[in-house]
Parts: sequence; structure tokens; C-alpha cells
Amino acid sequence: MTIKLRKSDANEPFSFIFVNAEGKTIIKSENYAQKASAKNGIESVKKNCQEDSRYELKESSNGKQFFNIKSTNGQIVGTSALFSDVIERSAAIAELKANSEDAIIEE
Repeated sequence: MTIKLRKSDANEPFSFIFVNAEGKTIIKSENYAQKASAKNGIESVKKNCQEDSRYELKESSNGKQFFNIKSTNGQIVGTSALFSDVIERSAAIAELKANSEDAIIEE
């Protein structure tokens, strides 16, 4: 798994995505004004994704499955990609738990 720290031309230019070995995005962040804040967000995802109680399992309006990861204060620190079914979503959660801790950050 790789974490891509990105910068855009937006008012809050920093964001990140967690990408699996196949190159698929597992989870993405909100936008941050500061690079340091985005890095804190990465650490928050790494920490909170290990706790089942931090996952909010959801279904989109088109029937696709996704999840949010919340911090201890209830703030969403990451939102997943859309998955075709709950099995695919569960596999992504398991992959995130197993591989996020050792993921390399690319800037």
C-alpha cells in the first residue's frame, strides 16, 4: 500500500489517498490548507482504521458500498472509494487494516 500526498491549486491544496498494490484507491481524505495537517490526517487514518468502531459503513444513492473512518472525536478522516458490494468493501477494510501501518508516503 502507498499513501500519495497530493497538492493542487485549490484554496486547501493538500490531500491524500491510500492506494493498494493494484493501484486502486482505497480511501481518500478531505482537503487541507497545510501540508502538516494532511500528514496528521494520514496518521489519524493509520491509527483509527485499526479499530472496528471507527468505521461507518454506508450505501450510496446508486447502491454502491463505501465507508468512512472517524477519529475519536467523530470527525471523518477518510472516505473510501465506492465498491460494488459488501464483500468488496469488507476486503478493502481488511486490506487497509493489514497494510496501512507500513505504507510509504509519496509526495
